[in-house]
Amino acid sequence: MADFIVHSLPGSPFGRAVLATLEEKGAAYRLAPVAPGTLRSPQHLALHPFGRVPVFEHDGFRLYETQAILRYLDRVLPEPALTPSDVRRMARMDQVMNVNDWYLFQGVANVIIFQRIIGPRLMGMTPDEAVIEAAMPKAQMVFEELSRLLGDAPYFTGEEVSLADLMVAPGVEFFTMTPEWAVLGPPRANLVAWLARMQARPSMQATTWERVSELAKAA
Repeated sequence: MADFIVHSLPGSPFGRAVLATLEEKGAAYRLAPVAPGTLRSPQHLALHPFGRVPVFEHDGFRLYETQAILRYLDRVLPEPALTPSDVRRMARMDQVMNVNDWYLFQGVANVIIFQRIIGPRLMGMTPDEAVIEAAMPKAQMVFEELSRLLGDAPYFTGEEVSLADLMVAPGVEFFTMTPEWAVLGPPRANLVAWLARMQARPSMQATTWERVSELAKAA
């Protein structure tokens, strides 16, 4: 089978979800690095008309939107399965993936993580504390709901890791690098334990910002 190509920025949680899924599958892939500040360039917009990452290619087939990419990978590389066979567990996976996109990222990570990590690291910005504070009520709600959905299970759909875990973990991990983690993380012990399980997986260790940066330099 032809190699998979992932166009992404080092540090992108959505790009990392795709790379980690490929790692879980043991699949060969190539990173096509996207330089910071080029998402609105004509070259990138030709790949993704909305100017986002990742963009995925496989044997002449191009795809964007992370959920679509992850589901495609789980279909063309069926082992190990990352989608539960039970319809209710599958529905829970879909739900958590949408919580990630619409609530964890929108208005929470794209505010707090941008202010704390992305902006300072890539643009030399100083965090806007008022903006961060305004995002915290929604952040509290999202982390509480993720904790509730996880419950006592090791992973979001039960005993086995799924696409939901691989999608949520990169974004949640960013919060451990912020002062806000003290409020969002430790009070929810099940979520902290889940993140530790995810961070211990070889797929997550192979796709850190630092590791993907190394791949980008070598590309």
